[in-house]
Amino acid sequence: MTITQETQGRWPEGKKCAFVVTVGFEAELSVLAAAPDAVDRAKSLSVGQYGGTRGVDRLLAELDRTGTKASWFVPGANLASYPRQMEAVAGAGHEFGNMGWQLEDMGSQSLAEQVDSIGRAQDAFQSRLGLRPVGFRAGRGSYAPGLTDELVTQRFTWSSSWHGDDLPHFHAGSAAALVEVPRHHELDDYHYFVFNLDPPIPAGSPRIASSREVLRNWILEFDAYRAEGLCFVLTLHPEIIATPGRIGMLREFMDHVAAHDDIWHATGGDVAQWWRQSAKPNPADHPAEIFHALTREGRPT
Repeated sequence: MTITQETQGRWPEGKKCAFVVTVGFEAELSVLAAAPDAVDRAKSLSVGQYGGTRGVDRLLAELDRTGTKASWFVPGANLASYPRQMEAVAGAGHEFGNMGWQLEDMGSQSLAEQVDSIGRAQDAFQSRLGLRPVGFRAGRGSYAPGLTDELVTQRFTWSSSWHGDDLPHFHAGSAAALVEVPRHHELDDYHYFVFNLDPPIPAGSPRIASSREVLRNWILEFDAYRAEGLCFVLTLHPEIIATPGRIGMLREFMDHVAAHDDIWHATGGDVAQWWRQSAKPNPADHPAEIFHALTREGRPT
């Protein structure tokens, strides 16, 4: 079977590829997650705060230019720290996703602690913006066995945390059909551009990638995703992508995407809803099914 035959009818209105823009608005929490001892270091924290002071507005303007609706994942604590910016995101019609309370390392938390962090953020979304997100992203670390069922209980319908596919899939064993919209490191600005001198972030790797080469990487990946009819998930951070130069790089990339009329521009929630309604269950050899069979949500097989 050819790729064309396999992908025919995969996306709405005969579109060839799904294109999703996600935003992680982490601000100074990203600095603290990488270097907790920077809590009193104003210069280091300002690296992340740039996302609020300049980045959000600049990124919103670029998304508005192309009419792109993005999925913004926000730790609950940032709703209070940056109320004007978050109201601007909501006013522009973008989708919100839950990223826990304070970008905690979920790998160091119990299931109960993870559920509490997510629930606390949901309450903040409700009180500040009058909404409760249905999408979730684990900001740091791996979540505990059983969290997928808890997410469903709290009425989440999709997640974008795993990296094991380039198409959506269902979470095996969840109480209801929780859809995963996978992402990849090479489609994330953070891994190319994050940099702080003191403390060093990333530790032991003081480097900043070439914007031209990152643009080339993204174009090569997008063209390949389009050829195979896949789901391209771009991950951006206002404090990283929305500098004066890098926003121009993003503009070039978005123009490359817009030059194709066979692309379905969607939010993560749109993709999850479509997948739930139209896709078949995971095949038995899908990594999510194998992982579930091996772990049984934390119980030995």
